[in-house]
Amino acid sequence: MRRTVVNRVVLGTVGAVLLAAGVLVLAGGLDLYRRLGVHPPQWWPLTSPDQPVVSARSRGRWVASSWWWPTVIGGLTALVAGMAWWLVAQLRRSGLSSIAVPTPGVSGLRLRVGARALEEALENGTAVLPDVERAGVRLVRAPGHPRLRGAVRLRPGGDPAALVEHFEDGPRTDACGSLRLAELPADLRIRVLQAAHAEPRPGRGRRGRRGRGQARVE
Repeated sequence: MRRTVVNRVVLGTVGAVLLAAGVLVLAGGLDLYRRLGVHPPQWWPLTSPDQPVVSARSRGRWVASSWWWPTVIGGLTALVAGMAWWLVAQLRRSGLSSIAVPTPGVSGLRLRVGARALEEALENGTAVLPDVERAGVRLVRAPGHPRLRGAVRLRPGGDPAALVEHFEDGPRTDACGSLRLAELPADLRIRVLQAAHAEPRPGRGRRGRRGRGQARVE
């Protein structure tokens, strides 16, 4: 699952829980149940301004139970562990920050190019086609060598095959030549926008030449 999806799910869940708790506290604190003539069930929390969220009787009954402390400790431990995992995931970058450029014949020289500069060059080189509405490229880690992941959105009637050919013979080949890389595999995800009267196209994949990568059309 992508990081953005996880973030949305986590933030949406936390926000929904906090909103529900806030509404319950606000309704009880403002005595809205009595003013509106609503009679909640007896187990409903905080039905009046003078009522605590958890009654003393309930607190005493729960504390005396054998499951109380293991549940509280286990729940808090799981919560802290989940928050720590989420924080580490935000700080960790899944892509590369830079890429090494070979310098044959020059000893002691280490040359690196920023990943964002390379990504912008590839995006600009891809977006020159008139059918391209939007293009995004990322440089990610892969076993043995870096790899490109691109997402391109074509306007209605755009030609995915022409885009793949242009990307392989243009931006990707130029990047390999500039960085002196033997291979720079790429995965392209192509989305063709449909006109209002057009039927959706079925998804299909196209393998790049010499195993350089794969393009998926949606």
